[in-house]
Amino acid sequence: MKVLLIGSGGREHALAWKIAQSPELTALYAAPGNPGIAEEATIVALDTENHEAVAAFCRREAIDFVVVGPEAPLVAGLADVLRAAKIPVFGPSAAAAQLEGSKGFTKDLCAKYGIPTGAYDRFTEAAPAKAYIREHGAPIVIKADGLAAGKGVTVAMTLDEALAAVDECFAGAFGSAGAEVVVEAYLDGEEASFFCLCDGESALPLASAQDHKRVGDGDTGPNTGGMGAYSPAPVMSAEMVERTMKEIIQPTMRGMAESGYPFTGVFFAGLMITAKGPELIEYNVRFGDPECQVLMMRMKSDLLPLLYAAATGTLGGMNIEWRDEAALTVVMASKGYPGTYEKNTPITALPDPSATTKVFHAGTAIKDGQLVACGGRVLNVTAMGESVSDAKDAAYAVLSGISWENGFYRHDIGWRAVERERA
Repeated sequence: MKVLLIGSGGREHALAWKIAQSPELTALYAAPGNPGIAEEATIVALDTENHEAVAAFCRREAIDFVVVGPEAPLVAGLADVLRAAKIPVFGPSAAAAQLEGSKGFTKDLCAKYGIPTGAYDRFTEAAPAKAYIREHGAPIVIKADGLAAGKGVTVAMTLDEALAAVDECFAGAFGSAGAEVVVEAYLDGEEASFFCLCDGESALPLASAQDHKRVGDGDTGPNTGGMGAYSPAPVMSAEMVERTMKEIIQPTMRGMAESGYPFTGVFFAGLMITAKGPELIEYNVRFGDPECQVLMMRMKSDLLPLLYAAATGTLGGMNIEWRDEAALTVVMASKGYPGTYEKNTPITALPDPSATTKVFHAGTAIKDGQLVACGGRVLNVTAMGESVSDAKDAAYAVLSGISWENGFYRHDIGWRAVERERA
């Protein structure tokens, strides 16, 4: 099978690494790719925002299957163009991608189909949003409705913080993504990420993970795209997985189909495990980043036929095997992230991978023959271990072999699971 992978981040490097292991693969291409992905795939100069150009490349090279990594091309309708050209593609239509592209759309779907989530309202002007916030008080959550690269959410613990977040959205801090604001109830509990493949009619649960959104140790500082993750998430017991499938995933799949836009691809459910059980925080319509990195390390099964089955309506009856070990990844980011940071800083040494460790590239490039950091989140240092504690120790040991003066990372990734293991 000849495969084209769309994307250039750590998630896509992990997908490329895993897809490259498939005995069903004959050739792997990637666009735009990165230096890590280039170790697994042939990088092609392709404007991925030009959907017709992507389809033309697929026809010219007889591509059998396209895997879309990031959310933006899906929300923009790349999968629709490819399907119209009879090219199988992993990822939802633009209409189905509204699950991530519009938080208000998802909240309305939850309300219609009885999916447990926090109470909410939608606003296109600041004044009524602020009135709603004053009425309900803090803590409260303010979200830019559209795509904001994981940065459009404020969990406001005070009224002033909440009101400022509304002003920030409507002042254009997140561009068109903040033209509408969703204000929702604060959910108290423990967060978890849950992943499930879907072909429109059948759903296959994958695995759970926990992400660390805050930039600083002790879950301090602003939200980021994710500073680290581990899998499995201990809070996602077998009972909680069963409830999540029954109360959240299956009603979503049914609701999307009944609404006229059946979902194919991967459901990434951001959950809050509360005293009442699992409640939906938000949906993403692609693998998490950096959760994908730990999932791919733990996945024992061949990924490629699973993705193809989800894309072609043949997922029913398939199963998946996982390694018993835990996996943990630590994100190395450019100093200043998630604010402004210097680009093209040199990375002078990376450790070699082993059977249980791997450094996935996220925001890297080659400039004048030198590996450089060109993004906010740059490297994903990933390791496996018998426990989360063991995986954490292994990942941080690998970090010591990286030479990059402008990099920083959190020192406490996996702390919740580590505390559970020590209890």
